[in-house]
Amino acid sequence: MSAAGALPANLIGFARLLRRAGLPVGPAETLAAGEALSLAGLSDRATAHAALRATLVHRREHFEVFDHAFDLWWRDPEAGQHARAMALLDGFREKTKPPPAARRVQEALHERRPAREPKPGEQKQELDVAMTVSEQERLRTMDFEAMGAAEIAEARRQIARLVLPLDDRPTRRFRPDPRGPRVDLRRTIRNSLRSGGDVPALARTRRRVKPPPLVALCDISGSMTRYAQILLHFLHALANRRARVSVFLFGTRLTNVTRALLKRDPEVAFEMVARILPDWSGGTRIGDSLAAFNRLWARRVLAQGAVVLLITDGLDRQGAEGLAEAAARLRRSCRRLVWLNPLLRFEGFQPRSQGARALLPHVHEHRPVHNLASLKALVDSLSGQPAPHRRAA
Repeated sequence: MSAAGALPANLIGFARLLRRAGLPVGPAETLAAGEALSLAGLSDRATAHAALRATLVHRREHFEVFDHAFDLWWRDPEAGQHARAMALLDGFREKTKPPPAARRVQEALHERRPAREPKPGEQKQELDVAMTVSEQERLRTMDFEAMGAAEIAEARRQIARLVLPLDDRPTRRFRPDPRGPRVDLRRTIRNSLRSGGDVPALARTRRRVKPPPLVALCDISGSMTRYAQILLHFLHALANRRARVSVFLFGTRLTNVTRALLKRDPEVAFEMVARILPDWSGGTRIGDSLAAFNRLWARRVLAQGAVVLLITDGLDRQGAEGLAEAAARLRRSCRRLVWLNPLLRFEGFQPRSQGARALLPHVHEHRPVHNLASLKALVDSLSGQPAPHRRAA
């Protein structure tokens, strides 16, 4: 088969590899990639890489996965002849942990195909699934940063099923209730006029209750990229299952993504987020971002006992300038301020950074958020009363 004739098959295989690695690549993207390659040509590897990435990738956070997949798939055809020798050399090399994107591509490349159906007369092999519970327990406690492509997909499915039953808060409005504790005098008189002046049974009301507003402020800087990608699925599920949920993302600036996350389809929602987000996986200005939220959004979304989830590792590129003042004002504006920190996964964690020391005295709770178990514990905690706040020494 000629090189030109093998190109469509290789391109389709490359698109399937990206899809197994978690990228939203479909027939439309594959056709566009074929047209781009026909125009760009194959003489220059960098030009082909740019053409394929422009047509197959829609989100910034997928660039690293695409680059690893491109280098692995479109390699020298003669490299396979040296695979055996390279495998022998691996035993003498220092073992290093590959980056998460590389692990996802490797797992997608070597993903097992579905087992074939047995032919007539063959005995169907029975599989032992005794380890299913153990695998679920392992996934529940696995760090998001250590997950591969298949584990991330399963984690996303479990996150989508999480329910957040926040405790209801009383409001200023009342609703009719025959057994309510309060007499509705106006409705009682109105009913008596309808009956010719006779006094019927007293009309009663009860105060309305509803879940408080939930506001999430999520750090999307470079140190939080891996966790932010998965936690966005959690925030998307919250925005679509509950009323009065507001989501803000911040790196070097604050961006309101609430309307984008209201889209039912996660891929559509995240594509809209990628379009309006200017600073994914960049620097961090926590103090400026919280100050902007207090100035522009606090009076709009913080009311009736709002709960605020602050998702960050506390690493501020500005050295926590203005962070303590902004966090103190945010705490006074809400009923409950919960700091979700992935660095708490380490048992010996100490708030040594300036950002962590500035934040800690002003939050009600400081909780880990690095695996499914920590998310489940967060859901259970938010359904109860807030823990007593203690100022750090």
